[in-house]
Amino acid sequence: MIFTSSLLRTTRLIPSILNHTQRRTFTMATMQSPPFTQQVVKAMQTLYPESLADRTWDNVGLLQENFTSSSSPPTSPVVLLTNDLTPSVAREAISQKASVIISYHPFIFRGFKSITLADPHQRIILLLAQHNIAVYSPHTAIDAAPGGMADWLANMLSTLPNLTTTISTVTPISPSSSLPEKFANAGYGRKVQLSKPITLGEAVKLYAKGLGGLKHVMVARPKSSEQFMVRTVAVCPGSGESVLAGVKDADLIVTGEMSHHPALKLVMEGKAVLSVFHSNSERAFLREVLKPQLEEQLKEVDRVKVVVSEEDQDPFQIVDVEDLPGDMRGEMQTV
Repeated sequence: MIFTSSLLRTTRLIPSILNHTQRRTFTMATMQSPPFTQQVVKAMQTLYPESLADRTWDNVGLLQENFTSSSSPPTSPVVLLTNDLTPSVAREAISQKASVIISYHPFIFRGFKSITLADPHQRIILLLAQHNIAVYSPHTAIDAAPGGMADWLANMLSTLPNLTTTISTVTPISPSSSLPEKFANAGYGRKVQLSKPITLGEAVKLYAKGLGGLKHVMVARPKSSEQFMVRTVAVCPGSGESVLAGVKDADLIVTGEMSHHPALKLVMEGKAVLSVFHSNSERAFLREVLKPQLEEQLKEVDRVKVVVSEEDQDPFQIVDVEDLPGDMRGEMQTV
């Protein structure tokens, strides 16, 4: 009797379990990439093909995918642009109702053996997955593309009055033959020849303004009582040390960061270095170039919105020790 009752109860449960499994399988089977995410990815690949990226070390493309299903609401047509994907930027994306983040720097470089709350990057993954937000990273594809970040830095010199510029690629690459002809001159770093020399001070002020109105930059230069003049400039966003190492005839090297000994060697060779901090050499590109480009590519999407992060910033800040920020002013207590 006990056996029979248990058997009956088990028999009645089987259809319920099967129905639940079938419903779950059906839901999983209908998970698809949202149309808006596909449109954003296509737009980025049109502007900056992933084949231009240096995949020997870089990680570009759709790094975290979101999804839609028959039972889920449509995704919001909002894209958030950022240089780095930090927890504050992730929260900003949620508050902006973004469904896609374009993070210039990849926030995932290597594979994981686990995804836990112990790691800040993995916490971002979990948070974005919870809110169904995708992440795309273009990185070195933007660096290398004609009209991309390196050209943007080089073209700042073209705004100077009464001179012309000649721009060439420092490290050419060979794009896939399937790419449009406009990508034929792709490569990393640019060298700019000016038709007449300018002072180092003019170049520094030009880049400080062009990179978003920077108040402080780092300059390495030979000591001299004479005015340092610049006729040839080599530029590379981010960390341009290795890319620009082979440029022998540049008077000025412009990049985001450079380590001590390479900078010292350049100064001993009679060259100057302008270093603006890594992401400061990149961030303004998002607002000035990428935002309008994406808006044009996505103009057929109803209610589309492209937003540049207000939370994104370089981790380093120059501080005046005589006038410290408020969160650094606490006095050490004496015992």
